[in-house]
Amino acid sequence: MKKSAGYWVGEPGEPDERKLARIFQAELGQLEAMRGFVELVAAELGASETAAHDAALATDEATCNLIEHGYRREGGPIEICVERVGGDLLIRIRDRAPRFDPTVYPAPDLTVPLEQRKPGGFGIYLMKQVMDEVVYRPMPDGRNELLLVRRSAFTSEGA
Repeated sequence: MKKSAGYWVGEPGEPDERKLARIFQAELGQLEAMRGFVELVAAELGASETAAHDAALATDEATCNLIEHGYRREGGPIEICVERVGGDLLIRIRDRAPRFDPTVYPAPDLTVPLEQRKPGGFGIYLMKQVMDEVVYRPMPDGRNELLLVRRSAFTSEGA
């Protein structure tokens, strides 16, 4: 298995309470590395293939929006922490871009014909579809945190 590049956050503790984090630069060229990091660490922690893939997809959507709209392609740090808590897979995405809560962004109207739809909003919609919970919170130090949660993400072999 390929070794993940990152750093353990705090004490590794019990096998079901591990988390690994890595800081990336907010550049479109880093999206593949971010997706790969999430998918690889989730698999290393024992997540099912589907849960690891969905978490990587949601991370891709969140970080692409962050690079494009949060940092406006001017760069900045994006910290991604992949964590196992019991049977749940948590992805924490932290940044220093201007505050924006994607959880209050309205869902696209899927009844409108495709050619009449306003562009945008589908990434946030997709995140909410593949994850069980999407939570935004402003942090006391001025950073933003987006928490992506996939419940019951671990296979019986990895639990």
